[in-house]
Amino acid sequence: MMTPPKRKKPAPAAPVDAAENHASVILNAQKQRQIITRMAHEVVERNRNLDDFVIVGIVTRGAVLARRLARELKRITKRDIPVGELDPTLYRDDFKRTGALLGAKPTEIPFSVDDKTALLVDDVLFTGRTVNAAMAHLFDIGRPKRIQLAVLIDRGHRELPIRPDYCGKNVPTQYVEKIRVRFKECDGRDVVLSGLAGSGE
Repeated sequence: MMTPPKRKKPAPAAPVDAAENHASVILNAQKQRQIITRMAHEVVERNRNLDDFVIVGIVTRGAVLARRLARELKRITKRDIPVGELDPTLYRDDFKRTGALLGAKPTEIPFSVDDKTALLVDDVLFTGRTVNAAMAHLFDIGRPKRIQLAVLIDRGHRELPIRPDYCGKNVPTQYVEKIRVRFKECDGRDVVLSGLAGSGE
């Protein structure tokens, strides 16, 4: 008697903290997917030649978004776009004060960024300091021809003159408000939440 194959279990959802129970849903899974598809089309419209185009996601959820954008671009253009990820922790102007050194993750960019159009990707744009650090890190790796920025959520409150080229959704927020982006790949579900539970970037 043959033993039936075991069904693959779905990725477990991340634990929901008390703050998320009181958070408002900004984007559900369907809307999140639609926005990522729209952003990919905007990238194609702006970059007619993708021969020298690469994508670099900011860990952790920016890297997930980068891979999703790359999949959408492949579906639209039939091209495989190189995708890497970087952790800008050591390039932040506040890492010595926050003690973030212990939380730094490896940067994995297995291709040259020299003379390329590099699409830098993050989940939430807030003060701009993370993106600024990521650009500094990228220039230590190579010299891209240009850098474009794509974010799923722009929540305002910029402290540096940084603006996204592609934005999924503008969300006006209070400074102390927390925007939580959740992806199935690392959180077990697709959703974007907003709530008054401290600041984030």
